[in-house]
Amino acid sequence: LLSSYLFPVVGMGASAGGLEAFKRLIKAIPENSGMAYILVQHLDPSHDSILSEILQRLTKIPIQEIIDNVHVETDHIYIIPSNKLLTASDGVLQLSERLPKGEKNMPIDLFFSSLAAVHQNHAIGVVLSGTGADGTLGLKTIKEHSGITFAQDPASAASDGMPQSAIDAGVVDFIVTPENLPGQLLALSKSLNIHPLNPEDKISQSEEDKFRQILAILQRRKEVDFTHYKQTTIRRRINRRVALSMKGSITAYITYLNANESEQDALFQDLLIPVTEFFRDKKTFDEVCTKVFPALLKNRPDDEPFRLWVAGCSTGEEAYSLAMCIKEYLGDNNSRLNIQVFATDVSERAIIKARTGIYTKTEVTGLSAGRLQKYFERTDGNYRLHKSIRDICIFAHHNFLKDAPFARIDLISCRNALIYLEPILQKNVLTTFHYALKEKGYLLLGKSETASQAVELFNTYDKVNKIYTRKSVKSKFSQVISQRKTESGKMNITGSEKAEMIKDDFQKNADEVLLSRFAPSGVVVNNDLDIVQFRGATGIWLEPSPGKPNLNVLKMTRQDLAFELRNALYKAQKQRKDIIKEDIPIQISGKEHLVRLEVIPLLHTLMPHFLVLFTDTSATNSTPGELHNGQRGANHMQLKERQRNQKLQQQLVQAREDMRSITEDQEASNEELQSANEELLSGSEELQSLNEELETSKEEIQTSNEELITVNQELNDRNEQLNLSRLYAESIVTTIREPLIILNKNLRVISANRSYLNKFHTTGEEIEGKLLFDLGDKQWNIPRLRKMVEKILPGKTSIVDFEVMRNFQDAGERTLLINATQIFRDNTQEQSILIAIEDITEKRKTDKELQSFAEELEKQVLERTASLNEAVTELKHSNKNLEQFAYIASHDLQEPLRKIRTFSGMLQTKFRNDLPKGASDLMTKIENSSERMSTLIKGVLNFSKIIHGDAALEKTNLNIVISNVIDDFELLIAEKRAVIHQESLPSIDAIPLQMSQLFTNLLSNSLKFSKSEVSPVISISSTNLTHAQVKAHKNLSQKLTYCSIIFKD
Repeated sequence: LLSSYLFPVVGMGASAGGLEAFKRLIKAIPENSGMAYILVQHLDPSHDSILSEILQRLTKIPIQEIIDNVHVETDHIYIIPSNKLLTASDGVLQLSERLPKGEKNMPIDLFFSSLAAVHQNHAIGVVLSGTGADGTLGLKTIKEHSGITFAQDPASAASDGMPQSAIDAGVVDFIVTPENLPGQLLALSKSLNIHPLNPEDKISQSEEDKFRQILAILQRRKEVDFTHYKQTTIRRRINRRVALSMKGSITAYITYLNANESEQDALFQDLLIPVTEFFRDKKTFDEVCTKVFPALLKNRPDDEPFRLWVAGCSTGEEAYSLAMCIKEYLGDNNSRLNIQVFATDVSERAIIKARTGIYTKTEVTGLSAGRLQKYFERTDGNYRLHKSIRDICIFAHHNFLKDAPFARIDLISCRNALIYLEPILQKNVLTTFHYALKEKGYLLLGKSETASQAVELFNTYDKVNKIYTRKSVKSKFSQVISQRKTESGKMNITGSEKAEMIKDDFQKNADEVLLSRFAPSGVVVNNDLDIVQFRGATGIWLEPSPGKPNLNVLKMTRQDLAFELRNALYKAQKQRKDIIKEDIPIQISGKEHLVRLEVIPLLHTLMPHFLVLFTDTSATNSTPGELHNGQRGANHMQLKERQRNQKLQQQLVQAREDMRSITEDQEASNEELQSANEELLSGSEELQSLNEELETSKEEIQTSNEELITVNQELNDRNEQLNLSRLYAESIVTTIREPLIILNKNLRVISANRSYLNKFHTTGEEIEGKLLFDLGDKQWNIPRLRKMVEKILPGKTSIVDFEVMRNFQDAGERTLLINATQIFRDNTQEQSILIAIEDITEKRKTDKELQSFAEELEKQVLERTASLNEAVTELKHSNKNLEQFAYIASHDLQEPLRKIRTFSGMLQTKFRNDLPKGASDLMTKIENSSERMSTLIKGVLNFSKIIHGDAALEKTNLNIVISNVIDDFELLIAEKRAVIHQESLPSIDAIPLQMSQLFTNLLSNSLKFSKSEVSPVISISSTNLTHAQVKAHKNLSQKLTYCSIIFKD
């Protein structure tokens, strides 16, 4: 019930910290503000409240604790008692018991909602300090009813939960501190009574013109005509914007509105009144799900789409609710059914929000926990609908009053939109919905709406839940024609029209015309020539046509009148002026009557209508003699004949005029048909060309679609790879031995790996969400480490090998090496910090032991070096002695050798021919051995030169060297029965004597140390060695392990 008390009523809600806010606010309220203040505080139900006593000390304004049915007065403050709920009625506050324990009590939402319903644009809601979200839905309701809303600045609130919730929900007009609130309220109150807003109140013509001027500005910018919306509601919403703009007058506001597009957008949004929520009126949705869906889906072919249209969907909650209902009804059997939920609204802002599918915590309050979990996912503190639901709903900017509707719709939901439209628009909208629905389609309206304006189009299916079914009658789309407007945005009203303002009700218009014409018989027809109203007795002019009922005036009119009526209606439609047909002869009960036919266009109606009047003029055309005495005679007959001839001549002139008009119309129609035919031919060619282009486009789209499928598959593969990589990385993190811990941007623990939990004897539950520096016994609360960690994200730095020493209760003193860097988790690009901790205590201990060992080794090396130096000195001395010995020995051996060679030469010369054959061979061998002995002596001398580096390398044939050595060992080889295999050897750069000594030693040792019972087999061959192999075999003589390489059995 709308309040008759038209002064501002301020409802204020608070919880934790509310007392302090109330104190600061009440101190600033003036004594004569002209407003009433009602305080709703969350109170302990088990204790009496002394809030009124505390606050009364701060002000002279009367403060009283509310009793049931107390009347609200201006300049009074009312406080809710403990353990009660409060609602507003017409100037009265009513108390009720709190809900039982366990049920949710929201006293602020309850009171604000009742305050809005009663006081509407005079309702003001204020949410102050408190925890939770109580008050948010109440403020939303106040805004929906043209009231004004405030929230305390969260920075000034002891608990910012309640004001922040209201701000986040977008239901707050002003954000203020308690001290500044009264001043702003006073400024607003001056604007609240600019115009009377009750339906019974009349406004002046000048004020009406100002409102129409505002609507024209909006129509120019938004192309939406609010002329035939309910004007009381429209004026209330405009008045709210005037108050919020602080302009003080409607004239000033018009100037401001003209120059400010953002204010035009804000006013447009206010006029649309976006009232919606998920599953609003749950019983209605239950009825749709249990009765309507089964009826619509029964025996439906799989290839026939299931189409729903939510007209006036606002921010999408109702469309998504229907989509969820369909999903729940179909369960798992919906894989093949093509579901299409079209959702439209004139607000582009609402459509943009609806498409995101993202809603705040307050906006999903009405959803069950099961639906919230099943159909939503959390994102940045809000809730987003799953893609499977969003894909069903198709959102579009659309005005169902003038734009072409969707076709072949199974169910249309248009809830709480018709209540804001005047009856003529309601009729038009229902006609459009009937046109859009399939046979046996359903229409769903709001609780306060009916289809009574179109009873011929819809049957009532469920009166309580406002569900209707489509009647099988002729359909048509009725487009609303906007009022004409000039370039300045004002309505184009002529001088005569100003005195006779636009009348939207054709019945009233018809009444005024008929009263001026003595109310003859007639009917009112629409532009389709269907009768919409009968005026007076029309039985002699009209009669129902046989067969199916039909209200078309041409089918109901008598046959002898139908042609003339059709002609008159055609002219009236074309010329938009009154058409009169005089003295049309008809037969009634065997007698001839003359009829006067008038067709009058009804001007200034939303849709074209015509008044058709029938007047019997026979009596007025009778002569006095016929009326009184029935005179006879020639004069009378001649007069009657002349009258008849005159009528026939008039009818002939009228017929000729009609024929001429028909001929002209026919010729014009022929020309139009010819032109239309040419356009059709041209259009056919264009369509053919367009069809070819569409075929090409179709192929391109198909190609693009295939490419998209491929890309999608690649993305799926890539996602799978990423998931595998993530699982792989998680497995590594889990199994790695080093402790790892991940922090969020606030340096609180997100997770830790198993090594960390085991190392520091903790669990994930104990550390997750805690500050790093509070973990354990605050072992990480090291000032230098803390500074370094805090700089990682802002400065994009990292920690490399930061060493700390900490004493742990269970492990003693440990040395730890810390590394840290920035990482991004998942696909959220959320910044995190990864910290790796390495225990290097044992490593440090090992390093110390190695250092000690190295020092000891260095000492031993120095000692060994000193010993080697002494040995080198002795060796040098021995070498010198050896050199001297070699020189002396070689000199001393040369003399006996020369004698041997001289004597052996003399024997061969003297007894050459007398020596036995064997003796001669021996003498040759003595000669050869002496020669080699001489060479050896020279080699000893050369050896002394090698020590001084005087020997030079020369090309040496190893085959010759080995052959000479074998000759020297001929007797020993024969004695040992040795077998020598020699491969071809290369020539190398070497000292021949050294090579001879080398092979002499090798062959001598091989023969000397062979087993007596086994004949030795000696193989001599060569192999090319790389530098690496030579290096690897260096110092073989010092390693006994290489003996097997040198000597074999």
